[in-house]
Amino acid sequence: MIEDWEAALADVDVPGAKGILRDLTSLRKQLEKSEPDADRVHALVHRLGTATTKIAEKADKWQDKLKALGEALTEAGVDSPDEDEDTAAAAAPKRAPKKK
Repeated sequence: MIEDWEAALADVDVPGAKGILRDLTSLRKQLEKSEPDADRVHALVHRLGTATTKIAEKADKWQDKLKALGEALTEAGVDSPDEDEDTAAAAAPKRAPKKK
């Protein structure tokens, strides 16, 4: 499912979409590990929730569903403001090419 979202967001030109794509890629890479870092997964889920809620305000359609998804992700995750960005994961999305 994450790969589908990565592909869908690859061509979206809305402020915040690239950050969501980067975090989805980082989350997918964590979940593919034999032993994912639970703290990192929680932080990514929380950050994805916050970003999804913000981007929902700019969506023409699916606004309510995106907002609900964002709120659910935010509640499921744990805020970790000191977390470092996973630049290695962000540089290697599985299905979505990174555009600059």
